[in-house]
Amino acid sequence: MVDPNVIIIRPIVTEASLEAVDNENKLTFFVIRTSNKNTIKWAVESLYEVVVEKVNTMIMPDGTKKAFVRLAPEYSAAEVATKLGIF
Repeated sequence: MVDPNVIIIRPIVTEASLEAVDNENKLTFFVIRTSNKNTIKWAVESLYEVVVEKVNTMIMPDGTKKAFVRLAPEYSAAEVATKLGIF
């Protein structure tokens, strides 16, 4: 299978994404355009050793793709964000 580092381009650090980390237990990433929800879920689970509850995607007007990844309640998005250097 593909390397998970290829699927996940980078985390998104904005005020709204940081609020989602705190309030909704969600992480936000730029992902490759050809990825689907299942491959994004697999990549996040294998890279960060968490369980993903849900993935939503959105293609931006500039052609980039965003993934909103909600973690299972027993995992903390804030801890993962701290490991990534976001917090």
